[in-house]
Amino acid sequence: MTEIPHHDIIRHLGHRRTVIGEAPGRVNLIGEHTDYSGGYVLPTVIPQTTAVAVAANADGASRAWSASVPHDQQQLRFVVGEEARTSTWVDYVQGATAVLRAAGHRVGGFDAVIRSEVPLGSGLSSSASLTVAVLRALRDLFQLHIDDVVLAGLARRVETDFIGVPVGVMDPIACALGAANHALFLDTRDLSWQLVRIPSTAEFAVINSGISHSHATGSYRQRRQECDAATRALGVHEIRDLSEYGQRRIEQLPEFLRKRARHIVSENARVLAAVEALRKRDMARFGGLMDESHASLRDDYEISLPQIDRMVEIARAQRGVLGARITGGGFGGSIVVLTLAGQAVRVATAVAQAARDELGLRPQVLVPPTK
Repeated sequence: MTEIPHHDIIRHLGHRRTVIGEAPGRVNLIGEHTDYSGGYVLPTVIPQTTAVAVAANADGASRAWSASVPHDQQQLRFVVGEEARTSTWVDYVQGATAVLRAAGHRVGGFDAVIRSEVPLGSGLSSSASLTVAVLRALRDLFQLHIDDVVLAGLARRVETDFIGVPVGVMDPIACALGAANHALFLDTRDLSWQLVRIPSTAEFAVINSGISHSHATGSYRQRRQECDAATRALGVHEIRDLSEYGQRRIEQLPEFLRKRARHIVSENARVLAAVEALRKRDMARFGGLMDESHASLRDDYEISLPQIDRMVEIARAQRGVLGARITGGGFGGSIVVLTLAGQAVRVATAVAQAARDELGLRPQVLVPPTK
């Protein structure tokens, strides 16, 4: 749990009534780039969280302070009811008030103090963690009647409608509904979900490569557009809808669209197989599916980088590793590694050291926490 130092609260919020909202980051175990195609995903939460302390004020203006950004950008302000995108981190805060008001909720002025342990640009949903935490804090402060599923939908709208980033629904749902030691099996079409326990015989490691990625970059948007183009060319509502005949039609698409559609179809099948493997406690099978997923993301969806591929190779060469893959939106970010129980710290430390020595990267072991 992220703690906001008491002196920060007193400095920025004084002695006003204060409420705190919190949300974890997430790592996607398998099911990458399927959430905007109505597919299946299987994320889990990580120990790192974002905490947001808020207190109401009387003037309608809102001031937000964050310890996670450069000093000259730490404090920013906006006026509730006059939200306008600034392309700074405060957009996640004022975007929350904008979507709440658009949904018919009454929100007044407030001040906020933000502290996050989820690294920016790591592919671990730092933005969704922040947005869900802000919305939870505002829900409690203004006594709004919103459950976590609805709240996750509002968090997505902050990014899609206010900020203009075409993210899927997985990240806010995972940050809002996920639980430690469980994978969240989510059908992104109808938002039905189940928590599936992760067997104690295995554990996951997450290593941030240090290569920052952003959903706002052109490469991520391009994949979304290519997926949409493949959907139109195949004449289906979503690629998930393909019949056996329709899947054969994939091979008739132009090469780059064929590869994108092939990844979506195969990745959905891998998620279903991974859930079955979890329930059977067959973690060797789960690891093999992770390896297949990375190959598909590297070769068909083309979102990996040579340095990330090499980190995955290094991980797989370690004793006690069952599988490894890139995780998140791609073009940088983190890898997730499945190990036998008790091996994750050793494996993650070895991978990070090799990435420093061989690749000149500045990786960070995020899971399990090593502090």
